[in-house]
Amino acid sequence: MYHEIHRLHREGRSITHIADFLVMNWRTVKKYLSMDEFEYEAFLENQSNRQKELSPYEHFVKVKLEQYPDTSASQMHDWLKEHYDDFPEVNPKTVFNFVTWVRQKHHIPKAKVERDYFIVEELPYGKQAQVDFGEYNIRTGSGKRKKVYFFAMVLSRSRYKYVYFSDTPFTSELSVKAHEKAFEYFNGIPEELVYDQDSVFISDENKGDLILTHKFRNYVKQRGFDTYFCRKADPETKGKVENLVKYVKQNFLYNRPYHDLDMLNREALAWLGRTANSLPHGKTKLSPEEQMKEEQKHLSEYTPADLPESEKNLYTLRKDNVVSYKSNLYSVPHGTWKADHNKVLLQAKDEQIIISLPDGKELCRHRICPEKGKTIINTNHRRDVSIKIKELINADAKRFNNPDKATIYFEQLKKHKGRYIRDQLSVIRSCFELFSNRIMDKTMDYCLENNIYSASDFKEAAEKINAGLKQSSSESTPEIKTLSENNNTAADVQPEISQLTDYESIMLN
Repeated sequence: MYHEIHRLHREGRSITHIADFLVMNWRTVKKYLSMDEFEYEAFLENQSNRQKELSPYEHFVKVKLEQYPDTSASQMHDWLKEHYDDFPEVNPKTVFNFVTWVRQKHHIPKAKVERDYFIVEELPYGKQAQVDFGEYNIRTGSGKRKKVYFFAMVLSRSRYKYVYFSDTPFTSELSVKAHEKAFEYFNGIPEELVYDQDSVFISDENKGDLILTHKFRNYVKQRGFDTYFCRKADPETKGKVENLVKYVKQNFLYNRPYHDLDMLNREALAWLGRTANSLPHGKTKLSPEEQMKEEQKHLSEYTPADLPESEKNLYTLRKDNVVSYKSNLYSVPHGTWKADHNKVLLQAKDEQIIISLPDGKELCRHRICPEKGKTIINTNHRRDVSIKIKELINADAKRFNNPDKATIYFEQLKKHKGRYIRDQLSVIRSCFELFSNRIMDKTMDYCLENNIYSASDFKEAAEKINAGLKQSSSESTPEIKTLSENNNTAADVQPEISQLTDYESIMLN
């Protein structure tokens, strides 16, 4: 790695480019470039001799590895925690590095079951094709990354190739469509197709018997080709298509800008024609295009298949007007749910989820949330949009003593606040719970006279008018309250009359 970094740097590559190319941190690249060979050797020596946090457990690890050479680092980590109560909390990567170091120090290689390989003869023309899937993070024009998925098929004898791209993961239905496009491109169908044990094709397993998905099983029966599914973790069985997947990533997709899916598929067909199927194959030294002329004679005749119509991706709508998608809840407009119509159509496109009625009428869109367990609500969906604006205006206007005048005001309010008219009417409607009809009528007259067309201003005016009436009422002459009719004794009481002689005697004394 040290010499590779310096070689790329001598070729004029930047630190950032070297880091991206070698999948390293740019700081590590910069550090290695600052060292000469002697400094790098000293650095490696220091790394190997430095004190290790797990050194006290070296003997235990050594004994276990000698006894069970195929022990994984994760299993060793569990054994250490099981046998040592005081074992420190460390990152699994630390244990992995320590186990690797113990293996190297004590020369204990990890036992591997080596598979015995032998080259196979070339299959007859038209006998077999191999199928696989791939995915790639491609750069868009804005500099962002977008994941694309692709289907790859290669004819085993001629190495004639086909690739089909999608912006969503492949399903059984989409893979059937990709098969049809490949057979159309080849203008023929081979006897046998080789696959991985992928859930796109296999739904279950019954004591060694693989059960195909319903759609793929019907398609295989209709087309009549044989299927062969490789053992799990056995990519060598279909090495030709594995090489094709790598070839697509490194030769076609690398540094290619993404515009849209249709253009990517057109560019892929052009690449197949000028490069992948034109240039001589590395092993056969023959052009797949030239070999295809012979293989074409041995393929079954291709005629377009009568595929069933695509089933709509329907999801159940809950009573609270939300739909579940990939562990998150997304809202739909209030009133969408009906007892007899509780299904909606979902489509994921360009990092958005499009929710529609089964007939295709779009209800709303949400940006797909990358987290789990979230509820994504559009605040506009809280309103009941099932009632038309005109009906709302007529209903609210009838609550005033002069509905015609109120209707005129609401129409002007709609003109000024058209986008938020439902919210505006809702605020005015709530005012009836706070103020009397008399106050509401006075407020309506005031707002019309002063061209005030805002629900918040209407409410503020109602508050001021109400406060003014209360103040004027408190400043008026207070009402004289009579005595209680049940107690008239106080009315008959006569006050005592003082005599003038009494005051004279007081003054003289």
